[in-house]
Amino acid sequence: MNEQATDMHVSLLSAKHVILFKKGSLDMDISLDDVYKAKETLKGIAYRTALVYNSILSDLSGNQVYVKMENLQRTGSFKLRGAYNKIAHLTGKEKRCGVIASSAGNHAQGVAVAATIYGIKSTIVMPKHAPLSKVTATRRFGANVILHGEVYDEAYEESLRIQQETHATFIHPFNDPLVIAGQGTIALEILKDLPDVEVVVLPIGGGGLISGVALALKTLNPDVKIVGVQSKNNPSMQKSIALHQLVTIKGTPSIADGIAVKTPGDLTFELVQQYVDEIVTVDDDEIASAMLFFLESAKVVAEGAGAASVAAIMHGLSHYKNRKMVALLSGGNVDVNILARTIDKGLVKNGRKCFLTTVIQDRPGALAQLLQFTASMGANVLAVTHRRETLDIPMSYAKVELELETTDTEQIRTIKKLLEENYYRVEIQ
Repeated sequence: MNEQATDMHVSLLSAKHVILFKKGSLDMDISLDDVYKAKETLKGIAYRTALVYNSILSDLSGNQVYVKMENLQRTGSFKLRGAYNKIAHLTGKEKRCGVIASSAGNHAQGVAVAATIYGIKSTIVMPKHAPLSKVTATRRFGANVILHGEVYDEAYEESLRIQQETHATFIHPFNDPLVIAGQGTIALEILKDLPDVEVVVLPIGGGGLISGVALALKTLNPDVKIVGVQSKNNPSMQKSIALHQLVTIKGTPSIADGIAVKTPGDLTFELVQQYVDEIVTVDDDEIASAMLFFLESAKVVAEGAGAASVAAIMHGLSHYKNRKMVALLSGGNVDVNILARTIDKGLVKNGRKCFLTTVIQDRPGALAQLLQFTASMGANVLAVTHRRETLDIPMSYAKVELELETTDTEQIRTIKKLLEENYYRVEIQ
């Protein structure tokens, strides 16, 4: 490896398709061979999940869309693949010292299961507000769970502190060659089931999943387009790629907690630069809409991060047409309370529910007249809030908020137009 490539920390050896990273005195190469070796390691451990054609997504997007169902993976997400592949390669001494990891939930479960299989002590540091279902499952799989910090990166720093005290082996959720290779086994399954795939859409958090899958796919078929999807609340990889250097973002909370990462990995950053064709972002409303789509149309539970790829197909990848496209549903571990709130957001996003605010005269029959107008348009009233005491309305009037069940955004517009024609001032949320 020449001096210039060493300084850049990356060199593509085209004959072997190997990415070689130089970190201190440790060289870590990642190649297609490593992905095939990970496939052998994972035999009998990771499920070969189904690749399912979705006619509704296909019609909606103008493509032939298949969904890779990693939500049905053991532990409910793809993370088991990388975690198990890493732990399987630990030395006897490392196994005796145990393992430690930081995670928003899915990596935690993967590490816990893998460690328990090998009889290794595992400690997982999770953010304080990690979904309860993921915390409970991680403990059930045998790990000691420590809750620390508001976001993943704070849990990560705490896990490094504990690692220094205990000398346990840190199992990184994404920035590790063996973890990346484990996640890359998904690519081999996609190509086995759909050899002529043209576009693969995957969520990005720290980048371990897309790095492994993109490396394998592009090595075997350079013509495949790889699209990464991030939450608009935490677009750390997108900004890093745009600026050609690793950046740390502040970020904000998102229903896609599994991809809420402030700083990507240096290894994954280089692999994404090399192999990923584009990165798009989706907002929480779009993610909620995709989660609702899975529930209603596919009878499938998807977590926020897991639904990000389909959210992009539904709302942001219109420049792809007539392509054989795979969307990776990366996980289905979602807390039921979050799911209930997400369904509501998805209903609002899709025009299936709205909140209509107006002002009426405070007299008998005025509210009934308003409700009659909405009923005449076929809307179902779910709740009514009637207030006289607000300071922003005059005396003898009342503010009314209606929570309406509707069929689509067109019906909402029709209701608004009818009310305005009858001299109501209307706000829609």
